[in-house]
Amino acid sequence: MPELPEVAALTDFLDEHLRGAAVTKIQIASVAVLKTADPPFSELEGRAVTGVRRFGKFISMEADGLYFVFHLARAGWVRFTETPTDIQLKMGKGPIAVRLSFSGASGPLGVDLTEAGTKKGLAVYVVRDPHDVPGIAALGPDPFSPGFDVDTLVQILGSSSQQVKGLLRSQSVIAGIGNAYSDEILHAARTSPFATAKSLDRNAVQGLYDAIHGILGTALQDAQGKAPSELKDAKRSHMRVHARTGEACPVCGDTVREVSFADTALQYCPTCQTKGKILADRRTSKFLK
Repeated sequence: MPELPEVAALTDFLDEHLRGAAVTKIQIASVAVLKTADPPFSELEGRAVTGVRRFGKFISMEADGLYFVFHLARAGWVRFTETPTDIQLKMGKGPIAVRLSFSGASGPLGVDLTEAGTKKGLAVYVVRDPHDVPGIAALGPDPFSPGFDVDTLVQILGSSSQQVKGLLRSQSVIAGIGNAYSDEILHAARTSPFATAKSLDRNAVQGLYDAIHGILGTALQDAQGKAPSELKDAKRSHMRVHARTGEACPVCGDTVREVSFADTALQYCPTCQTKGKILADRRTSKFLK
């Protein structure tokens, strides 16, 4: 799943390549992907792109007062081309959910929103204001917004009995962090994924705050300027525990462990994060703190 660093890089890339280009055609190849009906998506055609912005893990493209907003969910991605095809998409066929065609200063441009797998979550909205999208309206603070300081994080954690792993992933609490980077942040902060949020003292919260900015900041810097086709490999290259089950922790050498759930999993290092304790790998277990 693309998270804050990748979505930020995609946003910058699209803003650089599409700003000023006119939308010439939009094809929706999956009825389920379009979450709005008013205004109709066809109203975007003929309008010029005036900017692309990020809201958490949402990308918003403004076109003369209307906004094309999308969320890539777990398996969605962006494909960009300067040599687009005129082939008409077939409904429900293939990985392409939406195709956008543009006329730029140097010629035609194309953007495909694709989604792999059978479990579909990619969502598209055409709205008059990005905050008309429920997911954007409900977002918590961005980790890099001016108001997000350690005192803010102290308040967030101190008022919650939720496990810190789930809290970091909650978009209504902190915007932009998903499964992969929450694993990495908790590893860097030497914090158990199942520690109760309000149990963390000030020093632990400071460590978590520093890890959020350190892990995301490094990933943002590395993703900057990369084309969409390069971002997935860039993300994987940063991971020290996420998706590294069975490998050696690069910090202490212990074996990276995994806890699996119905449709997801987390990874952690026992030595770095749980004082050597192994978290039980079944959903109904009483997890060790």
